[in-house]
Amino acid sequence: MKTVAISVLGTQKDAHGGSGPARWDTWRPTIGLVQQETLAIDALHLIFNRAYMGLAERVKADIRSVSPETKVIFDIIELKDPWDFEEVYEKFYDYAKSPCFHEENTRYYIHISTGSHVEQICLFLLAESRHLPGKLVQTSPKEGHVRRSKDTKGLCTIIDLDLSRYDKLAKRFEIERQDDLSFLKQGIDTRNAAFNKLIETIERVAVRSAAPLLLTGPTGAGKSQLARQIYLLKRQSGKVKGGFVAVNCATLGGDLAKSALFGHRKGAFSGAGADHAGFLKEADGGIVFLDEIGELPMEAQAMLLKAVEEKTFRPLGAAKDERSDFQLICGTNRRLDDPATFRQDLLARIDLWHFELPGLADRREDIEPNLDYELDRFSRETGKRVSFNKEARERFLAFALDPANTWDGNFRDLNAMVVRMSTLADGGRITTDLVEEEIARFNRWANRASGIPAAAAGSEVDLAALLGKGYESRFDAVDLVQLAYVVSVCRRSDSMADAARQLYAVSIKAKRSTNNTDRLSKYLARFGLKFKAL
Repeated sequence: MKTVAISVLGTQKDAHGGSGPARWDTWRPTIGLVQQETLAIDALHLIFNRAYMGLAERVKADIRSVSPETKVIFDIIELKDPWDFEEVYEKFYDYAKSPCFHEENTRYYIHISTGSHVEQICLFLLAESRHLPGKLVQTSPKEGHVRRSKDTKGLCTIIDLDLSRYDKLAKRFEIERQDDLSFLKQGIDTRNAAFNKLIETIERVAVRSAAPLLLTGPTGAGKSQLARQIYLLKRQSGKVKGGFVAVNCATLGGDLAKSALFGHRKGAFSGAGADHAGFLKEADGGIVFLDEIGELPMEAQAMLLKAVEEKTFRPLGAAKDERSDFQLICGTNRRLDDPATFRQDLLARIDLWHFELPGLADRREDIEPNLDYELDRFSRETGKRVSFNKEARERFLAFALDPANTWDGNFRDLNAMVVRMSTLADGGRITTDLVEEEIARFNRWANRASGIPAAAAGSEVDLAALLGKGYESRFDAVDLVQLAYVVSVCRRSDSMADAARQLYAVSIKAKRSTNNTDRLSKYLARFGLKFKAL
């Protein structure tokens, strides 16, 4: 097998001793490389600027005298500035494409003891990425970094970047990665294969990318908790230094949304008695989590798009833009593909990494480890240790794993049940009687919650047909009552304008609104509905 080495000509180190006999009393890295008894080099590619041709010829002649079997090949790369990373990497990258560095039955070594530090780094990167498919070799004088040495051959160290050969390192990296995965799952030993694969992908993205993340899934699926864990993982790995700012967009409307997110100056509007930085500025260097982002007003969405793309925004009443280097995580429990309610250019920007969290009913094998987690959390928060007796645990798990239990509230329901039972547990033991009482309470609440819309609107409105299966878990009961009434009015009306006149009669009389047809259209769009379809 042929052995080929690549080296940058050392314009200082290889020039030690000048052209006289004294140079043979001095360690020179490129000469020392070909003198190694354990590393016979058939061909040496020497990289240099044409201006150093004289030195290159002298080094070539000296190599011929100590290693006549080594063929020296001049590779001239003109660098205006060997400390300019962009220039060096671009030219070395093109150089690495040469077919002579990708021949079969050839062993390659990349010498990284000469050249500027930038040149050495670029050679390392090209070797690590396998653009230069070789091992790194480093030479040094035996007596430390001195010019004159009793042994001009010096030392030679070979570095193989194939980390799979280093079992201890590979094992350490795997342990660290498993720790990161467990961290994202809050230490819960989840058993659902699809969820574990999802978390693995999120972990890789979280530590490698600063792009926005979109977390979707039903209410109570754990979007908020996961967003916070992602932030903590990023901070732990040094990807962010700032804080974590969580915002529920459903609580923001109109100018309040713009003021809350982007800030305002004193006097910008009635009641603005002082400057307010805004959530995006507060998250500078950190992460802002916009939960229920689908509820954000359209005008605020336009401002957010600019902030995400340019990291700049203009507070209300300000004369110039503010800058904030924030990272963005968004959460929603509904679709965002309706242009009437959500800007599609913003969706395209935040949808690069889209992760859909499954509900508890789709992860039933994870109910038991999450049950233990909730018990431990209650103990940590209250200082009271609580556990099930054997029969009570078996009864609760039988109820929890029953397919008839749809877990519409997901992990929030599980947490609430554990808190109630733990609070009522005498002596820290949850008994079968407590479990039975909690199951009955849970069932009464579930039946009452799902029965509200039907009781209020009558049989004329089938919300399940309009909103799809599991709609109760996506919307508050009070919203469903209102929606059922609005739908019934729309169905009795000849036009959307007629329906709007009935629904907004008080506002019209008080002249508080003008375009009520558009107002109704936007209301229906919140639920993914259109008047014509009703």
